[in-house]
Amino acid sequence: MDPFLKRKSPSTDETDLDDLSYDPFLNTSIDASRYLLRQGLPFCGHDETRDSSNQGNFLELLKYTSEQNEAVNKVILQNAPGNNQMVSHIIQKDIVNCFSEEVVNSIIQEIDNDVFALLVDESADCSKKEQMAIVFRFVDKHGIVKERFVGLVHVKETSSSSLKSGIDSLFAKYSLSLKKVRGQCYDGAGNMRGKLNGLRTLISRESSSAYYVHCFAHQLQLVVVAVAKKHLEVENFFDKIFVLVNVVVASCKRKDKMKEIHWDTIEKGVSSGEIKTGKGLNQESSLPRPGNTR
Repeated sequence: MDPFLKRKSPSTDETDLDDLSYDPFLNTSIDASRYLLRQGLPFCGHDETRDSSNQGNFLELLKYTSEQNEAVNKVILQNAPGNNQMVSHIIQKDIVNCFSEEVVNSIIQEIDNDVFALLVDESADCSKKEQMAIVFRFVDKHGIVKERFVGLVHVKETSSSSLKSGIDSLFAKYSLSLKKVRGQCYDGAGNMRGKLNGLRTLISRESSSAYYVHCFAHQLQLVVVAVAKKHLEVENFFDKIFVLVNVVVASCKRKDKMKEIHWDTIEKGVSSGEIKTGKGLNQESSLPRPGNTR
């Protein structure tokens, strides 16, 4: 084990707790992080003070683990040294980043230095930061086509040069080469598909075998939208849907009434056998505002 994971006792007068290794603290935090990541649950709580009734998923899971395991309870949280509890936000982020690195490295090992395709799209997150999502598409050693999400890269702007710089930094980090890229798949935006200075052109200059393909899902979406707008009945239908959603969402009473009608319809359908039941079916959902993509 890494010697830095061992806690050194400066004197023999200290308690036995100071002679313990970091293993119980670190392993418990790692197990809690693994569970929350697998379930897609948030780590932090609104109030993580000691007197809070709910300190968030991470700390509450640690407390539950300590209650079920007496050996763990003796060395974590309040029973651990004040500077060695392994529960700070910095520690949580470090553990999550380690999991992320392991996942990406496993994907690269699965590619096994073979050729692959590059799928890229950019979008702003809820904090208004522009991010670029990167996906690898490849054929594994068993002949199965796979698509693996590699990560998000923060970009200051969505120009083709900025996106190319972000891809270069990711490839350099994991010792990948653009020479291995055999396909590029983006949407139809000018910064992506531009023949002069688009992202596909910048990558093609370094890898002539990286052929560009306009995302078929995006093409289908554009075709459906264009065809729908040519029909007056369809256009009027979606206009009414847009007005209906605005009217319903603006009032809590209207939303509750619509949910009651929806559940009455589901109950009648289930009783008559027209609607199937099962895990993940017939869940309650909100009304998203209509758009070209939905």
